[in-house]
Amino acid sequence: MDDREPRPALPARRVGRSARWAVVGLVVAGAAWAARAVWQIRLAAAGVPASGPPDQGDGRHRPLTSLENSYHFVSALGDAAVLLCAAAFLAWLLRIRDNAAALSGRPPRHAWPWVYAGWVTPVANLWLPRSLVVDVHRSLAPGQRLPRCVNWWWGLWLAGSLSAVGLMYTGGTDSVIERAYTDVWQLVAADAMVVGAAVAATVTVRTLTTAQQPRTAFVHRPRLSIDPPVQR
Repeated sequence: MDDREPRPALPARRVGRSARWAVVGLVVAGAAWAARAVWQIRLAAAGVPASGPPDQGDGRHRPLTSLENSYHFVSALGDAAVLLCAAAFLAWLLRIRDNAAALSGRPPRHAWPWVYAGWVTPVANLWLPRSLVVDVHRSLAPGQRLPRCVNWWWGLWLAGSLSAVGLMYTGGTDSVIERAYTDVWQLVAADAMVVGAAVAATVTVRTLTTAQQPRTAFVHRPRLSIDPPVQR
């Protein structure tokens, strides 16, 4: 009979590396979005060129100024940073979700495809990603209060994403430039919410990872041999 500590029904994997990549992705995305805000303020300070906004109407676009061209570059970098951040964050979320199920012995409430589909499915994307994170916390610390950083992250994410000039804004970069000339503080406010969401998400990743790491470290701790000595 084996009286050693039982193993989980599912294998738990270390989450530290994926958490570090998620934090790096969030920091880079937050910095990129802050750079967008800086360039938008620069555009507002420079004022509308004498030739008017980039979109002249009737499908006509004037040549961009050097500052407008540089904003296109900064905006493209920001979009790329968000995509890389999303990949790293989702990899961490899937890993820590699977670990929470393995360590608690209870299957997750939502099937694994929702880790990805929950962000793009209309209506569900208003609550499901937060629900996934809340389920991880409840599995790791049943009965304990949800960390405030989770609600800050999700509230700022929704505010920054769904605002008229946030992450889900469907207008082109030239239309954002035009708005920077007239309504720059709306742009900056949306950018600030996205940056705040990145900061809160970083705290969330670190908080949940720190709560889980001691338990995964125990699972992966090498066992000492207990074989009896060989009789000669």
